[in-house]
Amino acid sequence: MARPAPAPLYTLRGAGSALNALQFRCCGGDTPLLFSGSAQGSVHVWNLITRRAGKVLDGHSGASVIWLNTLLSRDSLISQGRDMRVCQWDLAEGRSDVTDSVWTGSVGFCRCSLLETGPGRWLLAHPGEAMEEVKVIELPSRQPVCSLVPQRKPGMVMCINLWQPDSGPGPLLLAGYEDGSLAVWDVSLRSVLSRVAAHPEPVMCLAFDPTGQRGVSGSSEKSLSSWTLDGQHRLQVSEAPGSHSPRQPWDLTTVYPGGR
Repeated sequence: MARPAPAPLYTLRGAGSALNALQFRCCGGDTPLLFSGSAQGSVHVWNLITRRAGKVLDGHSGASVIWLNTLLSRDSLISQGRDMRVCQWDLAEGRSDVTDSVWTGSVGFCRCSLLETGPGRWLLAHPGEAMEEVKVIELPSRQPVCSLVPQRKPGMVMCINLWQPDSGPGPLLLAGYEDGSLAVWDVSLRSVLSRVAAHPEPVMCLAFDPTGQRGVSGSSEKSLSSWTLDGQHRLQVSEAPGSHSPRQPWDLTTVYPGGR
C-alpha cells in the first residue's frame, strides 16, 4: 500500500486558476523561487521566503501555460503556452520582458524538453505542426536541428524527454505517443533506435533517469509502466510499479499543483 503524501510546509494561494506547470529555482544564496503556470496564461513568481507572489508574468495572451524551465542564468525563464509559443523571459533587475519566442504550431498538450549542450547553448525539443512530429532547435540561435516524424502512424506525440548519454551516440529523445507506444530517437541520425508498446492507452507522461537507464510512464489506466534501456538503447518493459485511479491524469513531476 502506498504511503500517504507528507503534510505541506505551507500553501501558496492566489494563482487565480488551475495550475499546469511548476518549476523551482534555488541557486546558492539567492532567494528561492517557485514559478507556477496557470490555465489563464499567467506565470506567478513565488518568493518562498515571504510565501507571496513577487510578480506575475503574462506573455501567452490568456492561453494555458503547460511547461516552465530555467536556463543557466538565474534571471532567465522559458515558458510554453497553448498559444503555440515558447517564450524566453528576462527577469534581471526587476524586469519582466519576453526577449524571444518560438512558434511551435502545436495545439496539443505535449511539453517541451530542454538539454544544455555547452556554456550558453541548449537544444530545445518541442511538438511540431504535424501531430506526431517533434522538432529540435538550438538556443539561443533558434537554428533548426531536425524534425522527427515516425514512418508508422502512432498518433499524436504526448510527452518527450531529451538527454545526452554518457557514451555512444549524440543526444537521444524519448517520446510517448497516443497509441501507447514509447520510442527512443537518435537526434543526430534522425532515426528510431527502439520502440515498445508500453500502454493500451495514450502515454500521458514519462520520467527517465539517464544514470540508472530506467524510466516510468503513466497513462489513463490503473497501472504505471516501468521500463529500462539496455546498452544498445533498446527499450524493455518490466512490471508495473504502482496504480492509481483512472479518473485522474498522471503527472510525474517532483511537485504537484493543488495537492493532488
